[in-house]
Amino acid sequence: MGNLQRKIFIYMVVFLSCLALPIFSKAEDIYNANAHTERKTNITLFDTEKLLERFSFHSGYTFDYPDAVRGIYVTGTSAGSNRFNALLDLVETTDLNAMVIDVKDDHGNLTFKPEEGSKYESIAKNHITDPKAMMQTLEEKGIYPIARVVVFKDTQLANRRPDLSYTENGKVWVNGRGEAFVNPFLKEVWDYNVEIAKMAAEMGFQEIQFDYVRFPEGFEKKDKTLKYSMGDYEKLDMNSVKKRVEAVTDFVAYAKQELEHYDIDVAVDIFGYAATIEEAPGIGQNFAKISENVDVISSMIYPSHWSKNYFGIDIPDEEPYRLVSEYAKVENDVLGALDNPPVSRPWLQDFEAPWIYEGGPVKQYGKEEVEAQIKALYENGINEYLLWNAGNYYSENVEYRLGMK
Repeated sequence: MGNLQRKIFIYMVVFLSCLALPIFSKAEDIYNANAHTERKTNITLFDTEKLLERFSFHSGYTFDYPDAVRGIYVTGTSAGSNRFNALLDLVETTDLNAMVIDVKDDHGNLTFKPEEGSKYESIAKNHITDPKAMMQTLEEKGIYPIARVVVFKDTQLANRRPDLSYTENGKVWVNGRGEAFVNPFLKEVWDYNVEIAKMAAEMGFQEIQFDYVRFPEGFEKKDKTLKYSMGDYEKLDMNSVKKRVEAVTDFVAYAKQELEHYDIDVAVDIFGYAATIEEAPGIGQNFAKISENVDVISSMIYPSHWSKNYFGIDIPDEEPYRLVSEYAKVENDVLGALDNPPVSRPWLQDFEAPWIYEGGPVKQYGKEEVEAQIKALYENGINEYLLWNAGNYYSENVEYRLGMK
């Protein structure tokens, strides 16, 4: 049924229902009179807009959810270049079945051109020159499409709207890598990103994966020196840590609600260590609270991203199987305590991390290390995962269903 037919059908139902209301009201009056009772009735006419909203948006594409998502990260640049063909071939010829594609990247740019007149035109890079052709290709090949939307790390928006960011000495504050962030306390920032997510849903993506859903790392050391607004959270009777957690959690819940009409899944990327503590004090991530408001939770559990001796492992990067196994046990406990836990789909490492070896020999990541992480997940009952490589070059000859039942 097309959108026009659907609307006509609903309006007919509303019209006929309204015609019937006087009949039912009259019958009720007769019943009340006969029963010698006084009864006041309130009849509310149907809200046609709410009725229409109950019917989900459909992009026109058909994608089946895989037996278990096994995906790779794809930048906008890769998706719009010849590199995309190699990545398509990788997925088609292995047990991979999904792609996480940048729609809004780490700098705050769209990776495609929106329709003319869109307020997002100025931040658009024409990496994906033909989104429709891309989605059709993914549909034809049965590759599950996930849109990555980077939320609060956004140099573009911060520079254009310093009032939505953090300032220091009158300038937009940037971290050690020169990256600027926008403020999770402000609903205008929420809406800015949710509208982009809606565009991605209308393009045909079956899932929106929000990344950088947090305050900047180490924010607890800067929050007293930076100038920024707390918006409606200013008056809350709680400390700064709790306010940050509240704002991040509220954004996730808001985004999930706003996207209900599109009948898609909502996912959030989160630091793996957030599952091991009650809440990350600086960045505002509470693993359990975020998990309660999403369909999918994707912990970034790259072995290279854990400090020495975490889980009692001297150098986690050198022991990918043990690291992932120890993490999975903790996450299973946290999610197991929730009434309605999301799907767990962690990010796994398929890259080297030379920065942690201080001039010594670097641990190389390839088939063996990737399979070790996959095996550790499967042995702990986690059947979905995503592979991260910033350059989109993935290890060869990996058995992607290793140990899967």
